[in-house]
Amino acid sequence: MDKVFSRRAVLVSGAGLTAGLALPGVARGGETGSVGFVLDAETLDGGEQVTSLTLDTARFGPIDPASLTVGTFSVHVKATSPIDTGGQDVGYDLDRPVTAARLDRRGNIVLDLAHGEGQPGTLGYVNSKSRNVRLDLRCTLTQNAPVRLRHGRPVTFTRFRQGRLVNPEVDAFGYHTSRSGMKYRLYSPTSRHGRRPLIVWLHGGGEGASLPDGYYDNETTLRANRGALGFATPEAQKIFGGAYVVAPQCTAAWMDDGPRFAPLIHEIIRDLLRTRPVDPARVYVAGCSNGGYMSLEMTRLYPVTFAASVPICGVVEGREDGDPPLIPDAALAAISTPTWLVASRDDDTVDPQANTVHAHELISGSELTLYDHVVWDGHQFPGHWSWIYVARNDPSTRGTHVWQWMAEKQRAGDTISAMPGS
Repeated sequence: MDKVFSRRAVLVSGAGLTAGLALPGVARGGETGSVGFVLDAETLDGGEQVTSLTLDTARFGPIDPASLTVGTFSVHVKATSPIDTGGQDVGYDLDRPVTAARLDRRGNIVLDLAHGEGQPGTLGYVNSKSRNVRLDLRCTLTQNAPVRLRHGRPVTFTRFRQGRLVNPEVDAFGYHTSRSGMKYRLYSPTSRHGRRPLIVWLHGGGEGASLPDGYYDNETTLRANRGALGFATPEAQKIFGGAYVVAPQCTAAWMDDGPRFAPLIHEIIRDLLRTRPVDPARVYVAGCSNGGYMSLEMTRLYPVTFAASVPICGVVEGREDGDPPLIPDAALAAISTPTWLVASRDDDTVDPQANTVHAHELISGSELTLYDHVVWDGHQFPGHWSWIYVARNDPSTRGTHVWQWMAEKQRAGDTISAMPGS
């Protein structure tokens, strides 16, 4: 997998233009033949990709689907970084092969694009910042042959206008900012009868902000992987009985100063307890890498807040040899929140033995799932990406999968009044 796209995920800007010949009776008078299009995206296990383009063509009349072929239109995409990358080329400039041309139920033309794990997406990873950034995408459409309306008239469009990026799973999460200034995305369940669980997803280091560049987008947490999105799927929502899912975005990296960031996350939780019908006995925390560390840190600092914790490929040891551990052994041993740790043995970013296995040995009653490799749908990912398994509800023990295990856990007693600062 090319490291330029190893973390990925973009909102779109700009417009791709192409000139075309307007045939008689069609697209006369300048912009009459102007066609807008949106970029349809999906967050794959390896990150968000644009999978198709939808052209607003229904207003021209019913199009004969037989006139559409994979060669009718060509698509070219140029992607650039919105911040200084220190000379690193994190974007791309390439043709996107059209694999199918079809009509949607509204009669609009849809161009399906070649996509798949390991291919260029909507994010670029900036090595000097250790961060994902949303790439600025400029799509150029070229019409190579007329399309025909059902009554036989040929149509050639004069201009194409690029619209927004559409990702229904990501768009289901609303934008919010806490009183302390921490940005977060929130999914609200469609079923809101009674108090609902709350799942807190804590992102990895690559999805934090890139300050002091001023880049704080509240986007990459949902576009770089399926960590938070997994809990908002119909499958997960059924298991949890309809759950809120919140994904805070750190202003740097959680590991930079976990004890300082913890109260900011906790403030978001408290605000949701006050403003949403959240069940205080069913608040869960999960996170990957930096977020795996932060999940453990949250249960250490707030022992009565969470019903369960799922730290994935988290860090507990010091950053460098000789550094004090990020979470001391005594603090790990004192964690009382039900904990299920997940990692892969071939993780070459965070040593699973010194971190995940070590934490499991110290946290009383904790569960551990240790994979040999990270493989999903036949594609092998880097060993550090074990969060893919949790996002797919794969870890299991004694016949119970991780989402069901979480959903079964509840805190006893009045957790609101027991929470610090209440």
